[in-house]
Amino acid sequence: MARKNLIEISNANEARPDPSVSPARDSRPIAGFIPQTRSAGLVGGITKTLGSITEKVERANDLERQLAEGRTIVEIDTALIDASFVADRLDIDAAELAQLTEQIREHGQQVPILVRPHPQAKGRYQVAFGHRRLAAAKALKIKIKAVVRALTDEQLVVSQGQENNARADLSYIERALFAHRLEEKNFGGAVITAALNIDRAALAKMRAVTRQVPIALITAIGSAPAIGRRRWMEFGEHLEKVDIDALIEMLSADNIGQLSSDDRFQRAFAFATAKQVALKATSAAQIADLPVKFKRTPTTATFVFDNKAAPGFDEFVQERLERLYAQYRQERDAG
Repeated sequence: MARKNLIEISNANEARPDPSVSPARDSRPIAGFIPQTRSAGLVGGITKTLGSITEKVERANDLERQLAEGRTIVEIDTALIDASFVADRLDIDAAELAQLTEQIREHGQQVPILVRPHPQAKGRYQVAFGHRRLAAAKALKIKIKAVVRALTDEQLVVSQGQENNARADLSYIERALFAHRLEEKNFGGAVITAALNIDRAALAKMRAVTRQVPIALITAIGSAPAIGRRRWMEFGEHLEKVDIDALIEMLSADNIGQLSSDDRFQRAFAFATAKQVALKATSAAQIADLPVKFKRTPTTATFVFDNKAAPGFDEFVQERLERLYAQYRQERDAG
């Protein structure tokens, strides 16, 4: 666009000086230059136009500043938003999500989520907090209200954790698992304690739980919101001699998988404690009578022969296994 169109300057009627009139003393030429006479209306128009341009630039800069500071709420297509790079929850309760979706349908989204520009994908965003609201908006196929803020990785996880703490949103095991995942991402203790709003002693106990209870087993149980730290620690203490794969398989069964996560924890706890008690009783009784240690799980059974107490007994049993198995099948089929 030409400059004259931008600021609306026209030279057609520009006033020219009368050569018969001598310039006033205080408007004498400086260094040989003769000043031109300007129209007051023209100068006012230029000033007004320039002021309008400046105001628009300032408004644009102010908007960018507010977005950077997270003070402006914008609407974003949910297809452009990815989850946080550190998961903070095990699952989203279907009933709770349905209730939240209905609330947003009826009353609109009351609280915006927090996102940051995606650090690896231009034009996309990454959630700091508000995953359930995002899921509800996706279900409703609407844009989501969000605050966009430039955040470092540390700032994102601290915001993520502190929002969940403020809303009492995560169960104990989800918070412990969040701490575990942050450590896997090489975040230091200071960032983790700030994100979870805990001290180092509490963090140490969370570490103990995730060391004793395998992550795959935690995932199979779920968030278990009614189960606190002491119960999880007690559960972990009983897992040393439990077949974890068999326990996870049990929890994955259709009749168990449909239970609430709190109920799945109770089933897992009963499995672990009952099997341990049965194992101790069986082993003690058989060791007293036979030179064999016996270990049973829901899917396997193991015999360990004491060759010092009964040399050659293992070979004796091995030679007769085929015959014993044939006898077992005959009796099973007859029964």
